[in-house]
Amino acid sequence: MSPHASSDILRGTLDLLILKALSLEPMHGWSIAHRLEQLSGDALRVGAGSLYPALQRLEERGLLVSEWGVTEENRRAKYYKLTAAGRGALGEESRSWQEYVRMMDTILRTT
Repeated sequence: MSPHASSDILRGTLDLLILKALSLEPMHGWSIAHRLEQLSGDALRVGAGSLYPALQRLEERGLLVSEWGVTEENRRAKYYKLTAAGRGALGEESRSWQEYVRMMDTILRTT
């Protein structure tokens, strides 16, 4: 996957990826970016300039809540966790994404 392809994918799906990462456990920003990088096999790298505005946007929509805590390295960090609305949005967005993938697959196979 080219670097441009990774950026294009992130623009449309970053919110969903963040919700998925946080469905496992509450995390601070660096951990979310690191988790996404690990889960993608190092194919996706989320920069702070994309991650933190997305976290703020999701929190404003009531899909996340945050609170300050201390990391494993004894640093102060803001931890984010899903709300019930966030879990619902994750389910809806996941279904929508799967439908999109099926539609794209159908088009690519027939044209």
